[in-house]
Amino acid sequence: MFQQQAATFFYAVSPVHMGAGTATGLIDNPIQRERHTNHPSFAGSGIKGALRHSFEDIGGEAELIDRLFGPESNNSNPHAGAISFGDAQLVALPVRCLKNSYVYATCPQALARCQRLLQLAGRTVDWKIPDVEAGQCLVTNNDLLSDKKLHLEAFEYGASEPASIKDIGEQLAEMGLPDDDAYQYFRAKLANDLIVLSDTDFAYFAEYATLVEPHVRINDATGTAEGGGLFYTENLPPESLLIAPLLASKTHTKDNAMDAKEVMEKITTVINGCSLLQLGGDATTGRGSVTARVVNGGV
Repeated sequence: MFQQQAATFFYAVSPVHMGAGTATGLIDNPIQRERHTNHPSFAGSGIKGALRHSFEDIGGEAELIDRLFGPESNNSNPHAGAISFGDAQLVALPVRCLKNSYVYATCPQALARCQRLLQLAGRTVDWKIPDVEAGQCLVTNNDLLSDKKLHLEAFEYGASEPASIKDIGEQLAEMGLPDDDAYQYFRAKLANDLIVLSDTDFAYFAEYATLVEPHVRINDATGTAEGGGLFYTENLPPESLLIAPLLASKTHTKDNAMDAKEVMEKITTVINGCSLLQLGGDATTGRGSVTARVVNGGV
């Protein structure tokens, strides 16, 4: 039973490939997606495994690894870990825009789910989730518009500017991105260039606005491409923002026990003190760099 709950924001600095393992369409190596929304997601098991693997490298104490995450399967003293991550849900997706390069696109469904996780974690957010009709959008920055229309990729949307969206963008920027100078531009852009599409319109971009890269398998002997060696890999694009639940219980070891509050404090300190985490595959080609921030009870 978990006694402490928090929420963790993940912000993609590079493309991220959390692989689904099986291909059902034209993409050979697709990313993980939720079954009911088809939005990109990160499996909680993958987040926990990546954090366990790099725990010492990001400032954690080696002696805490088994106590927090549980021991390896062949350990002579098996016990449960004291922390758990749920699956990360998509909050905002970068979408190419005619003005200002790109926007952070979201939708009422994504905002409502984010708000629910934050409230379960003890963080009060009094967002008024808007209604948006298909073909329309809500914007925070009038400079994004051309003739009172917003142009994303090859699509045109009617736009309006409710003040409440500005507040949501500012709070997401404050909670979801690091507060150091390197992210000042992106915090300001998230606050200013957040746009809200209908759930239906957002679902289109969540499926088709990801980063798909062609790869060619090279024959070591000839140095040329192998026949049939072309394959496509999907990545979540940089500047994507996701949120996942983080749960903590007391440790289950006999010695040096910690209560759930102390466990949550330990993992929060390590995660929030880390500049970058690596999630998913293709790390040798620079994929998987994300920032992470734990939010709970006003922290």
